[in-house]
Amino acid sequence: MFISNVKLVFKTMRPRQWVKNSVLFAALVFDRQFNPAHIPQILRTLAGFIIFCLLSGVIYIINDIADIEADRKHPQKCRRPIASGRLSANFALVSSIVIIVVLVPLSYILSPSFCLVGLIYLALNLAYSKWLKHIPLLDVLSIATGFVLRVGAGVTLIHVARFSPWLYVVITLGSLYIGFGKRRAELALLTDGANSHRRVLDGYTIPLLDQYITIVSATTILAYSLYTFSAPNLPANHIMMLTIPFVLYGIFRYLYLVQVEHSGGAPEEVFLSDRPLQIVVALWGLTVMAIFYFF
Repeated sequence: MFISNVKLVFKTMRPRQWVKNSVLFAALVFDRQFNPAHIPQILRTLAGFIIFCLLSGVIYIINDIADIEADRKHPQKCRRPIASGRLSANFALVSSIVIIVVLVPLSYILSPSFCLVGLIYLALNLAYSKWLKHIPLLDVLSIATGFVLRVGAGVTLIHVARFSPWLYVVITLGSLYIGFGKRRAELALLTDGANSHRRVLDGYTIPLLDQYITIVSATTILAYSLYTFSAPNLPANHIMMLTIPFVLYGIFRYLYLVQVEHSGGAPEEVFLSDRPLQIVVALWGLTVMAIFYFF
């Protein structure tokens, strides 16, 4: 029984969502430290990534406990361990407390600044689970702030010399784009009963979300383009601009999936299942690495 409950807790922590924490490596990669000469920095960032994966998993547990009644009415979320009754809410809560008690001192040992960012991230997401996710706009802005905090956590783990502030802008706008796309997909899926599953959806309409998506997608492209020829640590010949088409395709592809394929309610599932999106992200990553480390 105990082992099966532990497995259900792990499932509730949604390991497929942990791909979001990969942005912790942004400072390492974009400051040109992702190479054999910086093994200690790579290991520290990897340790921070694991800690944030477990921390975000705890937040998912708490969120599922808070949303248990709403999830039971949802056509897909009703299958989650806590909502379906397979996992006791009390067992899940105790497990989350134990994980936090272990993570806090480990984070502090890794870096006091990293521990502070982690605690802010935890506090933000607890506020999101309790209040912010029910307030239109603040819900998506909170999600975007979470991504910025992840990037900031990665910065605290290494000595960063030339990390462009434009990247914070791009991360913020990109996460807003995905967040509004997620809300649009949820609204389209749940139609008339949307507010009974997620109360905040009552404050949105599909035309309004389409306008938000248009604004943030355009500004994301602009911000990334400005980064490619204004960041201080890029090649002087502006070769980084060759990565712009990959970003364009990725943004357009996600919009296609949301509006035509009616997916996007779970962005991590889209990324892990859509081959064209995976290919363009891989090509973008390989091109960035080639430019940073061979030019």
